Amino acid sequence: MKKNFILFATAMMVAGCGFTRNATTSTPAEQPARGDQPVTTTAAPTVTSANAASSAGQGAGNAMLALYNQYKADGNKYDYKNMQNILNTVTLLANCEGLKENYQDKTYLGEFSKGLIASSLGLVTKDNVETVTNSLVDMVKNSDTVKNTTTQVQSTANTAAQYANTAAQYATSIGTLLSLFGGNK
Repeated sequence: MKKNFILFATAMMVAGCGFTRNATTSTPAEQPARGDQPVTTTAAPTVTSANAASSAGQGAGNAMLALYNQYKADGNKYDYKNMQNILNTVTLLANCEGLKENYQDKTYLGEFSKGLIASSLGLVTKDNVETVTNSLVDMVKNSDTVKNTTTQVQSTANTAAQYANTAAQYATSIGTLLSLFGGNK
């Protein structure tokens, strides 16, 4: 009963708050020059592709670091039934969603990699970033689960079950990814 309550409470928190992936900032509208007619402008994009990629990389790096720390604490095993691992797996996948559409875009990959390196506190380095990014691309590029993971689900119980199923589905891929870091940290 206590496990179900914790699962339900966590799912409520996740469903209510959502996952923060890409921060956006707004750009002030252009002001007309004095004495001139008002200038008609189109809305500027709120987030550039590079910013979105970097933010996604940072989110992925944070989730990967948390997963790796737990992986090491569990004796180099990925426990896909651990609630924190489930949430970190979903966060990792949500932040890797952009890789599915942009895995051939060198600019996107470069910015994603910079964010990944910056937020993983030395886990991902310039030496291993390409291998890590390729592993993430392989994990998400042919999967509908990534899209389903980040889609709002109607029922909180279904959301919790979906997240748990996502972690179980990616258990081998996540375990393999985390084993890339060996004795780091």
